[in-house]
Amino acid sequence: MAVQEKPPRKTGIAHFFAAAGYSMGGLKRLAQESAFRQEVALIAGLFVGLVIFGASLPEVLGLLALGLLLIAVEALNTALEVLVDHLSPGWSQFAKEAKDLGSLAVACTIGLLLIYSAVALIW
Repeated sequence: MAVQEKPPRKTGIAHFFAAAGYSMGGLKRLAQESAFRQEVALIAGLFVGLVIFGASLPEVLGLLALGLLLIAVEALNTALEVLVDHLSPGWSQFAKEAKDLGSLAVACTIGLLLIYSAVALIW
């Protein structure tokens, strides 16, 4: 197997557009994950709920900010899973623990989102 050469680093405005392209590639990859699609549905449902029940603009923006945090944590969790699957194609204890920790990070972020939404609706 031939080793691929690292492409030259982009600078200036080309770097900005390249980074945007990498982010879109990440979003396309993330969209393949059912967990991501479920989390987007959760965020959308909470958004609709807050709007219907008359949440203030800062409360709705807070929900959207936490929703973006959830998507970022899910992206990191998915990246971790992809790397672990590459490094350990079979079952291994380190792979299980790494994936469990990534899952915990996502679960904590979902909990944060739900607590925030409940407080915004009740307060």
